[in-house]
Amino acid sequence: MQDVIGKVAVVTGGSSGIGRGIALAFARAGMKVVVTGRRQEHLDETAEVFAGLGLDVHPMRVDVTDLAAMRAAADDIEQRFGRIDVLVNNAGIGLTGPVADAVPEDWDWVIDVNIKGVGNGIQAFLPKIRSHGEGGHIVNTSSMAALMPIVAGLYSMTKAAVVALSEALHIELLDEGIAVSAYCPGPVHSNIATAVAARPEKYGESGYAPPDPSFAEFAKSQPYQSAEEAGERVLQGVRRGDMFILTHAEFKAGVVDRHRTIEDAFPDEPVNEERARAIPFLLSSPVYDEDHRLAPPHAPASVPAT
Repeated sequence: MQDVIGKVAVVTGGSSGIGRGIALAFARAGMKVVVTGRRQEHLDETAEVFAGLGLDVHPMRVDVTDLAAMRAAADDIEQRFGRIDVLVNNAGIGLTGPVADAVPEDWDWVIDVNIKGVGNGIQAFLPKIRSHGEGGHIVNTSSMAALMPIVAGLYSMTKAAVVALSEALHIELLDEGIAVSAYCPGPVHSNIATAVAARPEKYGESGYAPPDPSFAEFAKSQPYQSAEEAGERVLQGVRRGDMFILTHAEFKAGVVDRHRTIEDAFPDEPVNEERARAIPFLLSSPVYDEDHRLAPPHAPASVPAT
C-alpha cells in the first residue's frame, strides 16, 4: 500500500504510547485516523497532541474485550468515513512476572486483551475492509517477547499467539490483496508496564505485586525507541507489505540463536517421504520462499534512529 493518502486507519490502543506513535505516523502521511482506547483522559490528551500539531484524529472510547462495542465502533467509523482500509490491533497489557505467581484472573485478563482483543478487532473490522474490494492491511501488535520469550511467560505466550495468528491470516488473505503484519517491537518509551495499574474490577486482584513507580522513571532515562519512531516503522511496514515488522536490530543475533536451537531439536533421521507427500499443506507455504522475502528495511528517513 504505497499510496496511503486518504486511506482510513483504525488504531486500537491508539490513545497513548506506541499506538499514539502509529496514529501520528499515519496522520502525517495523509491518512484519516481513528484511535480507540479505554481511558478517556488518554483520548483527550491524544486529541490535544494532534491538534497542537495541526493533525486530525477521531478518538473513540472502546474496550477491545467487548466484541459488541467493537462492532458498533466499526459500523460508526464506516458510516462516518465511508470505508476502512487499515486496522492496527495495538491494544495490549504488559502483565509481567513468573508464570507460577499468576492467579487465574491474571491468565483471564492477559488472554482477554492480548489475544481475544485482537480477535475482536479482526471480527469487527475485517468485514469492513473486505466490503470495498480494494484490499487493505491489518497490523497485529505482538512483541519481541514473542520471538525471545526469556521473561514474562504469560505476556510472551499471548504475543507468540499473535504472531502465529498473523502469519496464518496473512496466508489466508493474500489473494484478496489484504496484507497482514505481525509487529514485534523491542523496548519503546510507552506506558505499557504501568498501565496494569488500571486493572478492571472484574479481574480481581493480581498474583503479581504492583509495578514499582520508580521503574517508570528509570525507563524514561533508557535509550529505548521513541513511540514516534516505532510508529514510523509500522507505516513503513504497511507501505512495504511486510509480514513481519521488526524494529530493533539488537535482537537479531539472539533470535537467530533461538531459531538454530529449534532447528537442532529436529530428529537426526531421514525424512519419511511417504508421510511428507501426505501432508505438504502442513510443511511450508510459498510466503516463506526466498523469492517472496523483501530486503531488510532501513530506519525511516523521517525519524532519526535512536
